[in-house]
Amino acid sequence: MAQQMESTTGLCSDEQGKISLFCLFGLPAIALAVLLFASSSHASPAAPQSVTNSAEKLPTLTTARQAHSLSSGEAARAYPVHIKGVVTYFDENYGTGYAAVFMHDSTGSIFLRPLSRSVGWLTAGTVIDVQGVSGPGGFGPVVVKPQIRVIGHSALPANPPRVSLPRLETGAEDAQWVEVEGTIHAVSEYTHSITLQLAMIDGSISVTMPREETASYSNLVDAKVRIQANAAPTVNGDSQMIGVHLMAPNLSAIKVVEPAPGDPFSQSLIPIDKLLRWDAFSASFHRVHLRGNLTLQWPGSSLCIRDATRGICAQTVQNTPLAIGDLVDIVGFAGTEGNKLVLTDAMFRLASKGGLVAAKPVSVGEALKGSHDSDLIQMDGQLIGSDLTSSNMNLILTSGNTIFAAVLPKGMKGNDASQWKTGSKLRVTGICSVQIDARSHVREGVAVTKSFQILMRSPQDVVVLEGPSWWTAGHILVLLALALIATLCVLGWVMVLRKHVQEQANLLRESESRFRHMALHDALTGLATRLLLEDRLSNAVEAAKRHQTGVTLLIIDLDQFKDINDTFGHHCGDEVLRITADRLTQAVRKSDTVARLGGDEFVVLLPEVSDLLKAEGIAAKIVESLAEPVLFAGREVPVSASVGVCNSTGRELDAEALLKCADEALYRAKAGGRNCFRVVVSGQPLAQMDSIA
Repeated sequence: MAQQMESTTGLCSDEQGKISLFCLFGLPAIALAVLLFASSSHASPAAPQSVTNSAEKLPTLTTARQAHSLSSGEAARAYPVHIKGVVTYFDENYGTGYAAVFMHDSTGSIFLRPLSRSVGWLTAGTVIDVQGVSGPGGFGPVVVKPQIRVIGHSALPANPPRVSLPRLETGAEDAQWVEVEGTIHAVSEYTHSITLQLAMIDGSISVTMPREETASYSNLVDAKVRIQANAAPTVNGDSQMIGVHLMAPNLSAIKVVEPAPGDPFSQSLIPIDKLLRWDAFSASFHRVHLRGNLTLQWPGSSLCIRDATRGICAQTVQNTPLAIGDLVDIVGFAGTEGNKLVLTDAMFRLASKGGLVAAKPVSVGEALKGSHDSDLIQMDGQLIGSDLTSSNMNLILTSGNTIFAAVLPKGMKGNDASQWKTGSKLRVTGICSVQIDARSHVREGVAVTKSFQILMRSPQDVVVLEGPSWWTAGHILVLLALALIATLCVLGWVMVLRKHVQEQANLLRESESRFRHMALHDALTGLATRLLLEDRLSNAVEAAKRHQTGVTLLIIDLDQFKDINDTFGHHCGDEVLRITADRLTQAVRKSDTVARLGGDEFVVLLPEVSDLLKAEGIAAKIVESLAEPVLFAGREVPVSASVGVCNSTGRELDAEALLKCADEALYRAKAGGRNCFRVVVSGQPLAQMDSIA
């Protein structure tokens, strides 16, 4: 009781200590409500399960804690709510058709959902009297249809609890007024709002606040701050929490503990090989200043440099054009992504014009040791294919028994790609980017390299050393015919030549088998391609007709996949596709076919499955499996999928009709809210053929 009164007293005076109207009239009302609550706990509205008769009048909830402690089912019963407290967050341009309002009293905080934006007279610090009803909200209980009356003004609540990111991610602090501490890594400015990327000691979180026209935000980057804000969940379409962010009222809620340097480029230069080392690890919490010669630039995405010690690549949205070899100053936050050293949220400027940077010839074995990560290298290999379905253009090469990729953004492709024919021997130049084995990632404390790829700077980084092999079956027959005509005196030479020809024929057969496999399997996921799917679907349909059984076809489409690429990057999008393929393969039988049609669209063929309940069970299992977040770069990427299922039996089976039927079911799943499946039974009327999980 004493704590409640002490907490409420913070609302009673302004910065000059003047007593507000709320102290004179609102505080006694709250004290009386608390006393009544304590003296009649057997009828407490905080325990609404005691109300068993739906026709019985529901008790009025008088504190934020009571309203926010309701279960989703109880909140939906529209308990009367009457709360007095202070506004801790207000945004009239929340983008949902109504304003966003958080309020706080001595017991906690809760979100208000006004019917419209007609509450523009509210500000953070306004003391209000609210009457409304409870509602389930997007994640936790909220107050809907609130009638808001201003009764005074107060400072924001003082001394909120300091919380960690793991605590926020549990959802236990939903809507509550909390404090966090960290370093601001990036500021994104929009028309009506500002988003700060705050790096806490245990992870990163975004903080949103309404934009103030005259305020300056860029000077917050690299400042160590404490921020007071309301915790807000990020949810999917099923009101399941998949992330968390903070909503701060304005700049007054940010306390700068350590200001950012006035000019980040004025900091002392650090050699790249000193980053994240024991004797310089503290520097990783703030921006570091590096200088080196430019080795790669993908404008608006990546930039790589090398100093006298080693190379490093940085993530940056800056697209100022530079020339390879220029001496560049770059500042950013040192960290790891995919278990490799990177610089994030970086910005750069030209220090001086430079000369050419020589690429070092490197073998596959040397690259796999990991010591050339972020270095400019040169490597030879045979082109065995290309992947044009991802956001970048990937050339798939082989050297010895190792397969690696050479990557170039599609926007930088040019016309030289027409010369790169399968089977050609190429020499590629670019930045070596290693990938660490995530399952067995250390060996005596040292990371183990799993694979690598080469990031190219332009089409000129590809040189054709040799065209495709001249040896074909026709050429070999000509040589054999000439050998048969030769005289007996050269019979020994003919035998040697015959052996050589046999070796070449074996090589051609192996190459043909490898290329056939590449044509029938997706390069990114290893799944069947459309060509292989069509063949197996045709066989399944014919078998079902002969045996009078059935066929089930599922089409799976990842929900909002473009948002994943835009938010987390295309490397993350490729990882999501690979993991999705693995999950689909594990969800079905070995006799079933899983194929990727392109982009984020997959197909599962279930031959001889005519049981509709069995098909629905498999679809439900797939939806549940794909709804599990994907871990990428230490962050959980939310993923879900929509599934269209077509089940067909009897003589009406037709491959093309099955595909159209499953596509119609997929459309219905997307229209039904995504992260679900719909079943269409081929041959039934549209009004009767929809089945929902």
